[in-house]
Amino acid sequence: MQAVSDPADWRAEDLAASEKWIYRLTDSDIAELDAAVGMIETAEVEAAEIDIATIEEADFPLPGLHDRLKDISDQILNGRGVALIRGVPVERYSRREAAIAYWGIGLRLGVPVSQNGKGHVLGHVKNLTGGNFNDTTHRGYHTSADLPWHADSCDVVALLCLQTSRSGGESYFVSSIAIHNEMIARRPDLAAEMAKPWFRDRRGEIPEGKDPWWSLPVFNYVDGKLVTSWQGKYIRGAQRFEELPRFTSAQTEALEMITSLAEELSFSMVFEPGDIQVLHNHVALHRRSDYEDGPAPDQIRHLLRLWLATPSGRTLPEGLIERYGVVGPSGRPAGIYVPGTSPVIPLEAE
Repeated sequence: MQAVSDPADWRAEDLAASEKWIYRLTDSDIAELDAAVGMIETAEVEAAEIDIATIEEADFPLPGLHDRLKDISDQILNGRGVALIRGVPVERYSRREAAIAYWGIGLRLGVPVSQNGKGHVLGHVKNLTGGNFNDTTHRGYHTSADLPWHADSCDVVALLCLQTSRSGGESYFVSSIAIHNEMIARRPDLAAEMAKPWFRDRRGEIPEGKDPWWSLPVFNYVDGKLVTSWQGKYIRGAQRFEELPRFTSAQTEALEMITSLAEELSFSMVFEPGDIQVLHNHVALHRRSDYEDGPAPDQIRHLLRLWLATPSGRTLPEGLIERYGVVGPSGRPAGIYVPGTSPVIPLEAE
């Protein structure tokens, strides 16, 4: 229960004052992407269509960009924990070409894992269910609603913007290390509450043999590092289970303080087509403002999403392993799996 020293402890003004966390693809980088996508297309002409999920690094060569992406991955895991890659030419790629290019980039950042009970290893952030995020089984990324502060259930999350909405949809992110240190300074008693286990709602995506909820502290101290896990919506949602204890007044106050500090310390940005935002979930939180799509096809907000496992990442607390129930070949949690699912890559949101 002391402030931690970590390069991922930053404030909004730190990001605003420097563009070291932003990488703009060069003409050479884009030429490499085009060539690698072209190799896949040529192979598909000569044989059957390739399953994107089977593409490996060697199948998608990026001679110069490879090392830069590995540097970005190192900054995500061992530096500030946030990065922005700009300039993927999505405006001239087909949906499949954009997915292939994104997959090839993502392989340099981590190992793709399942994002939902359907086994999607490449996901779509798009409004399918309207503005309601109150249903106990809705996933927020399929609504146009304001999404509360959270960290996704993986090591690293990456979002590629294909199209923006007519209005809204601003992206906010914040250092959860900074939140921890501010809580220690201002209200150590509430920081102590965050270091205790909190029940979380699985929202219907239940691994075999598991309860419909799971438990994990928000602040976890593992091997000399802080690993945070904040999912306020799912923590509050677990109160629907009558067999779980009700919040104490201290817990309620701690929940409110996390949200207040996140708003105070956060940085915001507006996505542009071709942007890839990359966040380390164990040191950063994010949220999204609500948005409104327009009537024209190019006014419908659509992002592609990757959840990535990072074998060289921070040691995880046991409770986070419990969240998933399955550890993949990478030695890290394999994402969300429920009985009967297998990895798939849909090219449209479903």
